[in-house]
Amino acid sequence: MRISITIFLLGIVLGSCKKDDTTLTPINPPAPASMYFPPIGSDSWETVSPQSLGWDVTKLNEAIDYAGTKNTYGLIILYKGRIVSEKYWNSWNMNTLYYIASAGKSITAFLAGIAQQEGQLNINNKTSAYLGTGWTSAPLAKENLITVKHQLTMTTGLEYNVPDDDCVTPSCLIYKADAGSFWYYYNAPYRLVQDVIARATSTNYNTYTKTKLADKIGMKNYTWFNYTLWLNTRDMARFGLLILNKGTWNGNALLTDQAYFNAMVNTSQTYNQSYGYLWWLNGKPSFMVPTLTAVFPGSLNPSAPADMIAALGKGDKKIYVIPSKDLVVVRHGDDTGDAVLGPSSFDNAFWAKLMLAIK
Repeated sequence: MRISITIFLLGIVLGSCKKDDTTLTPINPPAPASMYFPPIGSDSWETVSPQSLGWDVTKLNEAIDYAGTKNTYGLIILYKGRIVSEKYWNSWNMNTLYYIASAGKSITAFLAGIAQQEGQLNINNKTSAYLGTGWTSAPLAKENLITVKHQLTMTTGLEYNVPDDDCVTPSCLIYKADAGSFWYYYNAPYRLVQDVIARATSTNYNTYTKTKLADKIGMKNYTWFNYTLWLNTRDMARFGLLILNKGTWNGNALLTDQAYFNAMVNTSQTYNQSYGYLWWLNGKPSFMVPTLTAVFPGSLNPSAPADMIAALGKGDKKIYVIPSKDLVVVRHGDDTGDAVLGPSSFDNAFWAKLMLAIK
């Protein structure tokens, strides 16, 4: 892990299988002015040619080819919702289902916002209001300091030096410091956000995901298993497109609470400026990474647009959303070799190449 972290940080400092291509029918120039949403219940998805966008096709292919050398099995680039490029490797196709690791955290953050706007959840309430007292082994007064918002922002104050950071039993959840006193990327308190939502809404979490999100944007191939979401590459892209449009899908506002949405995708606490509500944020003055307590100066991904937000998971599962460019980019597959649970040096290297194409 230390070697991987060193490689990741070096990539930040420097700043810098055979393909199976899905058959696409390009749209003729000029570039589209309006946002497009692929239809629900269909594999139909409009495309747009990179030439019509003024992109450098040679440089674009270089970025795609680079991704293909790094255990990428699915890669989609959307512009205003239309597919600019969709590539698969390793015998994958648009329907291949695979776990997205901690990129699913960002989907949970979105679902928490829906539960709150419907009046079933208040993230400022103490977590024990939903899970009951004794959900940790902390003294009751200290447990009561922990709110759902602390879970969403990785600031619960619970001890993270534990044998299993996925363990959610009270004996594993030990008091370290008061909630809100430090940031640490600790998985177990996040996992319990799913239980909070399920309890608050009196709904199975898979069912809640289906009715409040998947059915409304056409995600057809998904499941939560042991707190981890499995998705195909296209369904990751659909969620990214929903976020690009601030929680609205083709005129249907899933998340009407824009105050929550804005809080979700902006700095959520004072310790890690590059972290929102379970979302990673680019363009901030400093950042922290999983497994470390150090704060590093500079942007999380210097090569990418400053307004990029990202759902990032172990093994380099990526949903990049860039509002200023009307872009969503999804990378699915296995570890590129440089991962640190979420962020990795792949982010910076890939975006250095992609930005040469789209400028």
